[in-house]
Amino acid sequence: MSNETENKPRGVRPFERHMARQMAVQAIYEWQMTGNQASDIIRQFIEDEKKKKADLDYFSEVVAGVISHVSTLDETTSRYITGRTFNDLDQVDKAILRVGCYELLFHRELDYKIVINEGIELAKSFAAADSHKFVNGVLDKIVKNELKA
Repeated sequence: MSNETENKPRGVRPFERHMARQMAVQAIYEWQMTGNQASDIIRQFIEDEKKKKADLDYFSEVVAGVISHVSTLDETTSRYITGRTFNDLDQVDKAILRVGCYELLFHRELDYKIVINEGIELAKSFAAADSHKFVNGVLDKIVKNELKA
């Protein structure tokens, strides 16, 4: 995880945001697999994870935001995937890309370098061996083509 300071409200620590992102990827994965309501998944995760040091408000906002903007996120991400379609991706990669793309598009106050670094770290933690390279490439293309255009 990066030692850079996030552009964030006072009192939010990078580790708490990192934990929130980890939880968000897991929650989005669960949503993808089950189709359960966002509110039910958020409530379950918060109840199960209360003891962890995570920014639970940010977690809730990201999960709800990803689910409510999933079409936009998938369309955006699909433009920067080569050699396969978004639907062909592993469910873990989809969840990581959805969280990263959501932060890039809807949380522009965040430094894009942090968002990309977090995506890489999440891929290293949860995804297949070389997924972090794929996630890095896709998120980097989104930054270059969607944010800096």
